[in-house]
Amino acid sequence: MSALHTALAAERLWVESPAWVLLRARNAPAAIALLGQHLGGEVRRRSVPELFELIEEDLVELRAHGFELPRPARGYCDDWRQDGVLVRRPVEGTREETYELSDGALVAIRFVLDLMEPRSVVTESRLGTILARVRELSLATDPSAATRLAALSAERDRIDAEIARVRSGDFDVLDADRAVERARDVLALADELPADFARVRGELERLNRALRARLVDDVDSRGTVLDDIFRGVDHLAESEAGRSFDGFFGLILDAERVTAFEDDVDDLLARPFADRLTASQARTLRRLLPGLQDASGEIHDVMTTFSRSLRRFVQTDELAEHREVQRRLRAAQREAAELAHTVQPFARTRLELDLTSVPFESVGALALHNPADHRTASDVEVSAHEQVDWEELVQAARDSEIDLVELRAHVNDAVGRLGALTVAEVLAEHPPTQGLAGVVGMLVLADEHATALDGAEPVSWTAPTGVARRGTVPRRLFTAAVP
Repeated sequence: MSALHTALAAERLWVESPAWVLLRARNAPAAIALLGQHLGGEVRRRSVPELFELIEEDLVELRAHGFELPRPARGYCDDWRQDGVLVRRPVEGTREETYELSDGALVAIRFVLDLMEPRSVVTESRLGTILARVRELSLATDPSAATRLAALSAERDRIDAEIARVRSGDFDVLDADRAVERARDVLALADELPADFARVRGELERLNRALRARLVDDVDSRGTVLDDIFRGVDHLAESEAGRSFDGFFGLILDAERVTAFEDDVDDLLARPFADRLTASQARTLRRLLPGLQDASGEIHDVMTTFSRSLRRFVQTDELAEHREVQRRLRAAQREAAELAHTVQPFARTRLELDLTSVPFESVGALALHNPADHRTASDVEVSAHEQVDWEELVQAARDSEIDLVELRAHVNDAVGRLGALTVAEVLAEHPPTQGLAGVVGMLVLADEHATALDGAEPVSWTAPTGVARRGTVPRRLFTAAVP
């Protein structure tokens, strides 16, 4: 690959890659910290409101320590979504949407974390892994039966010798330092898996969109994707991402290997060297297999859903509708291109169009009208009505609401007979029938219609239970009737 080719490819990634976009962002340190904290750990997906709330809390702390982050959490999340750093997906069966990190964002966060905690030396376990993989690849691609037999014989002799040593008690137990080193190498490999899963899912989504676009654009179906789909060919499963994931998924479903893996993890965490692992590392090792099973099951469901929707897209009228829309759009574009030679785009015409305002909403927030939602599930039964006690209804209303109508009448009566009066004087003329609620209601009227005086004055009332109460309220003077 020439320098020019590399430079052009890097320039394209500099603009398009979410990893590079995130790393060169003005607020990259804060973005990597926030996204890694809330979406890069054990929790890989959060609802949109939950993520807004968590990031908003952290923004307050970051601003207090000198980070220039003037915008709210929603604004930053919208920018990250537009840059491909965040992926927003609807939750099936609900109107809720979630945010998760794209594969590029996971790569960027992993890169920064590796810079923060670099590996100081080349570990023995990594070198052993490389040597073993090279040897395994060499044997797997060797067409010579003699070479394979010789390698298997040598491996059998080595295993027999090892068995004899173990039976005689002559074997070495890996020391704690090397055991911790190998465990950390395993965890480092596991840290790369979330980005791999996100990359596989993104590749499947891009392939699904490309297949649909190809079906809409290619009217002649002979020898194309359309014929393959009718013959039952699953293009998603046959893709490179689909084949690689299928092999991975097969291992995850292997009950024997899964059981052996779980037993090995339990044994490792019970060994003395495991005490030198951090709590996070031990938890990651414990959750490694369940996490892989959950993530791979989700990718499998995505692949199955895309395959079914693609087949339904072809076998129903949906494909014909999309092709008709495409045909009309292209016809309009051709006509516009022809008219552009005689009529300038900015030329004034005699046609007047009323401007319209169309609100934009996310597709995931829309709900289709279902007539069944308004259909009565059972026959409407007419119940025999009972006689309503008007006094009981009035009393129920007075128990839950302050009777301001009554209080206005008391104020107007007292002021009309005696002239200007304070709140305490009005209450003395007309004791509140609702107890403390009547006193509070009188203060509400005083704040709106009375004149404020200095000081306070005592008031008294009787609670609904019959107990006498006293208190102090600000002085307010009613000088006229209350409307």
